[in-house]
Order: sequence, then C-alpha cells, then structure tokens
Amino acid sequence: MTDAGEIVACPECDLLQHLPELAPGAKARCLRCGNTLASQASEPIDVPLALTLAAAVVFIIANTTPLMGLSAVGRQAATTIPGGALEMWRQGEIVTAVIVAFCAIIAPGSYILFMLTTLLAVKRPPAPHWVGELLRWADSMQPWSMSEVMILGILVALIKIAELATVEPGIGMYAVGGLVVLFTAIMITFDPREIWKRIEWTDDVAETVR
Repeated sequence: MTDAGEIVACPECDLLQHLPELAPGAKARCLRCGNTLASQASEPIDVPLALTLAAAVVFIIANTTPLMGLSAVGRQAATTIPGGALEMWRQGEIVTAVIVAFCAIIAPGSYILFMLTTLLAVKRPPAPHWVGELLRWADSMQPWSMSEVMILGILVALIKIAELATVEPGIGMYAVGGLVVLFTAIMITFDPREIWKRIEWTDDVAETVR
C-alpha cells in the first residue's frame, strides 16, 4: 500500500506527482507518459520470502555438489565452487581465489541471509529498527552476487575443454543456473518500500505511546 501523500518524480519524463493509495495488484502510471511509477503486489512479503527460501536451498546445493565432471585419458575429476576457489588458492592464484569466493559464495550467501532475515522480521509487524540496516546490507551485496557471470565463464570453459576431455555437467551447474533465475525473481517481486513502511509504522506507534 502506498502513502497518498507521497510525491515521486517520473523516471522517464521527470513529472512530479502524488501517488495514490494502491490496492493489492494495482499499478500507478505517470499522468504524462504512462510509465509505471509504482505497483502494489498482492503478496508483498510472502512471495519474496518463498523465493528467498528456495534460493537458500538452491544455494546450498550449488556449493555442495559438483559443478562438472571431467574425464580424459582414463582419469576423472570433479569439483565444487568452494573446491575450485581453494584449489586456486593452493596454486598461488590468491587474488583470483578471493574474487571467486567473494562473488560466488560470500556475496550471494550474504544477500540470501540478509533478505531472509529481513522478510521474516517484518512478517509480523511491528518491524524491528535493525531491519533497515539489514536491508541496506542486502542491497549492497546484491550487485556482487555474480552467479550469471560464473555461468558464462563455465560455458566458455566447457567449449574450450570439450575438445580435450569429456565434460559432464553436474548438479551444481544446474543449481547455479536456478540461482540466477531465483535472484531475478526476488528482485522483481520484492518492494523495499513495503519494508520501510513497516519500520515507519513502528516509529509512529512509538511516538503515540510517548
């Protein structure tokens, strides 16, 4: 639900206008250009929460199962994402190992943890004040969650290795692909204004009590 007194600028034509109170499933469009200014999801918390829970499960699978298996000259090998980062570290590629570990494990894991905690905390208002800080941390971690870049790198590696060895995609690879889809779905369905609104509502209650 959007505050009736909220004033926003259209990102397309810069027209300042008041946002009306939106019913679940409704959208507000710009009076001048028709661009969508805001939308109110029918389930603003439940849908992102379900998607985040699914992302947590898929994230665990992606980091505990092999990304791919290689077979060449009678030898077979398989590795996970953490195992690959660890092997880079052992071979002296410290900077690369740290970047892979951060972008493929730490950042997406932190994003899921922050989002999950935030959505669970606001499930039943009033929302605690620390939820706002967690939301900021989740927003800062999201750009560093580069699962799609890792998928692209894996595909390039598969094309190059295919001539030298037999490559078998592992469950971890499919899980990483699923994680990319889930992250996109979370960003589409999640409205941070709904979180801030519940925190603001908490502030109003505190002032009333005083």
